[in-house]
Amino acid sequence: MAAPSAPRAPFDCDVLIVGGGPAGASMATLLAQAGREVVLLEKDHHPRFHIGESLLPANVKLFEELGVREAVERIGMPKYGIELVSPQHAHHAYAEFSEAWDPGLAMAWHVRRAEFDQILFHRAAEAGARTLQGCRATKVEFDADGATVQTQGPAPDGSGRRVWRTRFLVDASGRDTLLAHQFGIKHKSRIHDSAALFGHFRGARRLAGRMEGNISIFWFAHGWFWFIPLADGTTSVGAVCWPYYLKSRESPLQEFFADTIAMVPELAARLQDAELVDDRVYATGNYAYAASRCVGERYLLLGDAYAFVDPVFSSGVYLAMASAFAAREVVATTLDAGPAAAARARARFDAHMRKGPREFTWFIVRMTNPAMRALFMRPRNVLRTKEAVLGLLAGDLFGPTPLWRALRVFKGMYYLTSLFMLPQAWRAWRERAHRIRDVGATKGENVMVPVR
Repeated sequence: MAAPSAPRAPFDCDVLIVGGGPAGASMATLLAQAGREVVLLEKDHHPRFHIGESLLPANVKLFEELGVREAVERIGMPKYGIELVSPQHAHHAYAEFSEAWDPGLAMAWHVRRAEFDQILFHRAAEAGARTLQGCRATKVEFDADGATVQTQGPAPDGSGRRVWRTRFLVDASGRDTLLAHQFGIKHKSRIHDSAALFGHFRGARRLAGRMEGNISIFWFAHGWFWFIPLADGTTSVGAVCWPYYLKSRESPLQEFFADTIAMVPELAARLQDAELVDDRVYATGNYAYAASRCVGERYLLLGDAYAFVDPVFSSGVYLAMASAFAAREVVATTLDAGPAAAARARARFDAHMRKGPREFTWFIVRMTNPAMRALFMRPRNVLRTKEAVLGLLAGDLFGPTPLWRALRVFKGMYYLTSLFMLPQAWRAWRERAHRIRDVGATKGENVMVPVR
């Protein structure tokens, strides 16, 4: 007769969430509001520096449901639209989110992520989640009843190590990709590859009046720049570049960044009298990736723990938070309903998680093509295509707005424009394929490195 198995430790919580950024903190608040016992672990301590300062109008409804809209508005710089600057065009293109299919998605904000993430983390605690900072998850093991999670950080016995038992695990670990690494399911994108240099400037010249807070995108030969005005008077400026360009660097990073800015006369003019805050430039590997799955019987992956796409459309925070809202059904059916209902909820969540990166990526990989640039720089509202594209850029992906037929028309317009510009479009695709080739790890890959 086989010896009886040792009894398992009692559960410490219903749901343990790894990662206290926008995805994890939103998930913790939603579950705590629903009466779940939630533990939220953050490896760092808030406030902590993070890039990704521009929010989408679709975020606003999520802020309202979480109860943080007023707090975000207090720290935010109002953002009503976008400016596009192309070296191939003499004019600048401007668009406002109020021109989108759903005019209710009219504005958003730029935020200091240190302040913004802290607001969301504190809200989770207010809602009833148990929040721990300085606590890193190192290993997860699953069984039929739940998960066992090993952590390094605060522990009752002072050892710094603890083992947690939870009925359900949420991986919101961001680009640490805890489960994707452990399962070996993280895959680098074959169609996009980039890295970023960025810093904050004091005294940058902004657009006037209502457009002061609008994000500006500047194309240049090796990628594109962002120009994001913040409420404290500083401006976030960054270059997302092809890997081969960063590998060509021979000068110190700050000098290399200044030389890169000089390649864009319009941007250099706006920064002519500006001062780099703390003489600090950051470098980060911005490599696009996705996990091959985002959900299992006792776990799910949120936000960047599942996938990361190029930040040209400022989609990161919205996709992360929206994934938390979509995940509520998976947790509820797993803990309260039968296996059939849970399986259906997992299938719906999987479709949700794939949709956002897929829709944004179609535009991202074509942004440097002259056909796409021509359509963006001289937008026409043929069969409501401009309204649909602006709706996508506002984050109107998961609601009832019927913009998908118009988006298909826009894609058709892109392919027709490519045919009319075939020599230029073909040359651009060949150059792009050469630029995104694998040139080895770039300094700063998967980390945020400040360089003075």
